[in-house]
Amino acid sequence: MFRSGLLTGLLSVRRLTYADTAVASNGTLTAKADRKWDPGVVEEATAQRARAGDEPVLLQRARGGDERAFAELTGPYRRELQVHCYRMLGSLTDAEDLLQETLLAAWRGLPGFQERSSVRSWLYRIATNQCLNALRAAGRRVIPEPVPPFAPPEPTRRGEITWLQPYPDTLLEGIPDTAPGPGARYQASEAVELAFVAGLQRMPPRQAATLVLRDVLGFDSDEVAGMLGTSQTAVKGTLQRARAALDQHRGQAGHGGQPRPGSAAERILARRFAEAYVAADIDGVVALLTDDAWLSMPPAPHQYHGIPAIRSFLHAAFGHRGGRRLYLVPTRANTQPALAGYLSDPARPAAVPAGLFVLTMAGEKIHALTRFHLDELYPRFGLAGSLPEPAAQPGSRAGHRVGRPIGSDS
Repeated sequence: MFRSGLLTGLLSVRRLTYADTAVASNGTLTAKADRKWDPGVVEEATAQRARAGDEPVLLQRARGGDERAFAELTGPYRRELQVHCYRMLGSLTDAEDLLQETLLAAWRGLPGFQERSSVRSWLYRIATNQCLNALRAAGRRVIPEPVPPFAPPEPTRRGEITWLQPYPDTLLEGIPDTAPGPGARYQASEAVELAFVAGLQRMPPRQAATLVLRDVLGFDSDEVAGMLGTSQTAVKGTLQRARAALDQHRGQAGHGGQPRPGSAAERILARRFAEAYVAADIDGVVALLTDDAWLSMPPAPHQYHGIPAIRSFLHAAFGHRGGRRLYLVPTRANTQPALAGYLSDPARPAAVPAGLFVLTMAGEKIHALTRFHLDELYPRFGLAGSLPEPAAQPGSRAGHRVGRPIGSDS
């Protein structure tokens, strides 16, 4: 994972790492600027979309140093810009950092904005180049491998996208329904699914940027070329390679035939999985999986492919759980059903976070189980830091209960 230190610096403008830098037209940081920006004003500003007729007035006021006008100008785009950074980086925490860097760069770049494009396009130009700069600076991101609490079986393979994080559906709410251009090939919800985001992480960064700008957001080829500082011919060639790479990855990931998000079929399948998993019912879990299902556990690189491999891992994992109770609380991530795990702790009167499952459906079964061992992200999903342990009911067995609101008997 990379950290520029800028997000921390934003809490005190005088300590900004880039206090003497400005933004060039492509969103990169260059020297010689003295504009200062207080993010506290931005955070307090309204997030309602400014009417198109208001933008020129807000832009003029922002250029005069009016921070509230800048907040009103950029506020309506903050959530969609963060999603854009997430697609590029695959990490929620990195996307939050880069959104702050984007807004800082935009504030400093106001004098150079010549209004040859919309404010939204200008902000996407800056965000895209901030992400590309960060990826170049970080190179291949190496995440420290967590030490498993038990001896897992040998994985089918060791995945390389260990920085992948889930994205809460609640952060997708409130994004303006801006219709993509006619060139867009993917729906906005489809383009935030885990398989899609993971596919982008496997591409060279400029390929991923080109595909997102053109095929997700629907910018014209000439606009994309301007954002990336290249030619339309180069954009077309890069786009062809990116499309082929993404199609191949999504085919391997089993994309297709998924239940409609939030549908009854999706809820029933997620519930059946939760009930089997908390009961440590290995046969019940694997019966819900496709024959070529995958189990992965970022940031751990271990990946298990197929029923025998997943069964072997579940046997070791359930054995390690022993008699402790497990609770699964439903939530949503990446427009997919998710379950937040809480495991009882004999030393505490509460169950503690134990991994967030995101389920990738394929027809009436589950094609991929992604268990994120990132308990620090629970607050982003509005999840509690712990669950009070209810008194055991007569005849109940430890570990055989699902947290509210899925089948709780407490």
